[in-house]
Amino acid sequence: MEIVKPDHLQELITSFANKDVYIHLETTNGSYAGHFKEGFFNAGAFIRNVVVNFELGKVAGDSPHRVGLKLPSGWIYAQGITHYTVDVHGRLLMAGLEAEGKLAVALEISETPFTY
Repeated sequence: MEIVKPDHLQELITSFANKDVYIHLETTNGSYAGHFKEGFFNAGAFIRNVVVNFELGKVAGDSPHRVGLKLPSGWIYAQGITHYTVDVHGRLLMAGLEAEGKLAVALEISETPFTY
């Protein structure tokens, strides 16, 4: 993965607009982030292979970036995106990695279901 270049990431996100795509969105401050403090409140969210058709995608802010996908009736939003890549399957993989390189947030867009 490479560090976000906002203009390039914007182009990639836009290439998925106005078509049915699969979304993977995950946040964590627990198992991947390695918090082992007694009494630490662990929270996270996970959706996978939800089909959406977004009309607009936006990269905003300085690093870490916000990425939003505007749907007809609302938004999908990820805060903290620091890195991205397009894999061999043409999937756009975006991640927010904390200082030690552990995953804090992932937003992925694909024209085919995620199977890994």
